[in-house]
Amino acid sequence: MIERARELLASGEVNRVLAWEKGENDFDRTPAVFTADNVDSLVYDGLCGPNLSKYLVGEMEKEGKILVFLKPCDSYSYNQLATEHRIDLEKVVPIAVGCRGKIDVEKLRAKGIKGILSVTEDGDKLLVKTLYGDAVVENRKEVLLDKCLACKGKEHVVECEVIGESEDTTEGDKFGIVAKLEAMTPDERFAFWRGELSKCIRCNACRNVCPACSCVKCVFDNPNTGVANKAAADDFEENMFHIIRAFHVAGRCTDCGECSRVCPQHIPLHLLNRKFIKDINEIYGGYQAGAEIGQRHPLENFDKGDCEPSVVHVRGGARK
Repeated sequence: MIERARELLASGEVNRVLAWEKGENDFDRTPAVFTADNVDSLVYDGLCGPNLSKYLVGEMEKEGKILVFLKPCDSYSYNQLATEHRIDLEKVVPIAVGCRGKIDVEKLRAKGIKGILSVTEDGDKLLVKTLYGDAVVENRKEVLLDKCLACKGKEHVVECEVIGESEDTTEGDKFGIVAKLEAMTPDERFAFWRGELSKCIRCNACRNVCPACSCVKCVFDNPNTGVANKAAADDFEENMFHIIRAFHVAGRCTDCGECSRVCPQHIPLHLLNRKFIKDINEIYGGYQAGAEIGQRHPLENFDKGDCEPSVVHVRGGARK
């Protein structure tokens, strides 16, 4: 990847590169823009979970072309942003990179591995250096990010140069947890979400990282709303922010899982979006946002075969 980036920078085809670098800790990976002067510090390994697509939006204001490396799941967000004209394809050179699933450091900590200093992959094993000695995880799949366990597949949906190979890390039914929530009574479901959303500290990390949240000005930044950039004052505000955001991205969410990955309170925010995806699939037929550039999602595309407004519930794809 570094060699290819150097070639494109040297030829003048691009003047900067969007990829990953080491963060504050050796096991952190963070999106970064590189030039010929520092491209050698680019890294790509099992810790590069961040989806780079959203960061292209800000880069569109700059001169020249930018090279971006895309994992398979990132390529869906890339297509969706292109569909919404949030990125200019003439200013981007995408390169697909292989992915075997990315490591969730929090799952390592849940295994009792504390004081983590670094994580190194050795095939399917993980070698973890800590303040208290070394630890080994025999099967890396045990500690993959939840979004990798609901992977959309190993294929990229952007036609471009490919570096490396991918693995499909999908395990089980990605709508399984949604179905369990649907099976709850209304009171149980309300209690579940109140318990989760009450943890929110309104840091806006979910909104800021979400590729579908690309508005120049967010309604929640409007000082006239009374809720701009502040912690929620009551239960209503805690619910309102996340529910409005979920409705905003309905039909456009590619299920990249970034909202849950970055949440410092570990709220499973992706389940709200996944519930909408499940409903759209059942009511309108299977649909994957970002599968191709230019497609219209079901909520903005009228079809005579669409169900009537009186339809309130659908099971197994049958309209009732």
